[in-house]
Amino acid sequence: MVEADIDQFGTGPTIGERLRVAREAKGMSLDDVARQTRIPIRHLQHIEAGEWDSLPASTYSIGFARSYANAIGMDGPAIGAELREQLGLSRGSSASAPAYYEPADAARVPPRWLAIVAALVAIALVVGYLVWRNAALGDGSSQSEIATAPAEAPAPTQQAAAPATPAPVAGGPVVLTATDDVWLRIYEGNGGPKLYEGTLKSGERYQIPAGAKAPQIMTGRPNVLNVTVGGTAIPPLGPPEKRIKDVSLLGADLAARAQGGGAAPAAPAPAGR
Repeated sequence: MVEADIDQFGTGPTIGERLRVAREAKGMSLDDVARQTRIPIRHLQHIEAGEWDSLPASTYSIGFARSYANAIGMDGPAIGAELREQLGLSRGSSASAPAYYEPADAARVPPRWLAIVAALVAIALVVGYLVWRNAALGDGSSQSEIATAPAEAPAPTQQAAAPATPAPVAGGPVVLTATDDVWLRIYEGNGGPKLYEGTLKSGERYQIPAGAKAPQIMTGRPNVLNVTVGGTAIPPLGPPEKRIKDVSLLGADLAARAQGGGAAPAAPAPAGR
């Protein structure tokens, strides 16, 4: 082992001593070299002491010494070639030794910020797609007729018309106010045109056009719609979270429903609806 750490001329400092002197001249500790090369400190100590037999194999010794030299600014390939020759003289050919594992170069590892940026870009793409999709699905006709209701607490859903409640004016305006986000479609019965289709946001309202002849509604959440005729509340158009279809929104039909406590009349829809 001693002979292996003496240069080929038998004089001068050994490879391990030269590496140690160069490291100390650069003001680096063994910890610094270990962090940069990812070589365990105990192996670095064996290298500086010339204890090559304490390393896993000749090829590991050569690779570790080369990486050590590169880390402290020395000629790594030259150190490796010199050590290979010395170990070859003392141990014989190293052709049968296991393949050398070159420690990973920290400079080649992608920086952490690059992964974070990539993740943020992916999240932004997903959010953008969801916004576009919601906008595309919620786009309907007669959007200009939607108005924001006054900023006040939504009125609780009416379960039944109290006897003391004034009878609604059949000829008054019919207004639907959303207490939660709800999709609905309003259309003229008997195959007439669509008056509105889209999502009413919580607090928004829609007023049935005065010229509508047989307005009807289809929705899956009738319980979150407050319906008024001439300013008088009407009971819910259907059971909670149950789909309704072809329910009349004529003021007269709603007023009769409020007085009788029954369901709003439903006109037969065309077969194609």
